[in-house]
Amino acid sequence: MNISVDDARIKAKALYEARATGRPVPPLTDENPALDMRDGYAVQRELVALLTEAGDRVVGYKAGLTSAPMQELFGVDTPDYGPVLASTVYDDGATTPGDAFIAPKVEAEIVFRLGSPLKGPGVTVAEARRAVAEVMAGLEIVDSRIEDWRIRLADTVADLASNGAVVLGPPVVLPEDVDIRLIGMAFSRNGELVATGAGAAALGDPAAVVAWLANVLGEHGVTLEAGQLIMTGALHAAVAMRPGDRFVAEFDRLGTVTLHVGDA
Repeated sequence: MNISVDDARIKAKALYEARATGRPVPPLTDENPALDMRDGYAVQRELVALLTEAGDRVVGYKAGLTSAPMQELFGVDTPDYGPVLASTVYDDGATTPGDAFIAPKVEAEIVFRLGSPLKGPGVTVAEARRAVAEVMAGLEIVDSRIEDWRIRLADTVADLASNGAVVLGPPVVLPEDVDIRLIGMAFSRNGELVATGAGAAALGDPAAVVAWLANVLGEHGVTLEAGQLIMTGALHAAVAMRPGDRFVAEFDRLGTVTLHVGDA
């Protein structure tokens, strides 16, 4: 790696303070352009430790960079991941404070809740699909504690894969023969259709995202546990979030999920 343990802790503390104060920090890669994905995860681990020591809990994982265009943008051929924190999970129809984030955007995606644990390596897509107990329509708020979204790969990985929050629709139990790749979605802001997508936008198959996470985390001795949430990645380009906005994502088979944004 290109970063020491002490430096990872210093950078994690800066991101922790940015989350607490709402004041972003310069890109970590400005100071050291050589930082890579491994360095980003080193900072992420230290940041998660700070957040959990302060009382938060990891309740699942999110995958990012699950579409080919996003991987091309960052010059990688693999997704990235970050934890889902209990404090960032909202129910359908929730109103989030308009000033709770720094530079938020919203994405619609498919979210799973596991019914049985998964530990890689060697987890197949079929095994991942069988481990899913519930499927939910989701709206992810992505946010960056890095100034002006000037992120390179190490920056977004360190910053919990740019995770802000997630709003979950009602859980649905899908028959095993449902092809999740073909679940369609229409996304609107303030009543205006702004994007469409389908499950296949997430690594070709949202269940493949679960298998990928299980295998990558398994290399570090981490198990995906029953009950954990798995956010499988955006089905479209992120849309800017403003105070007073109302976002709705309508999914085949999964129903509708709604997010209200409070005034600033």
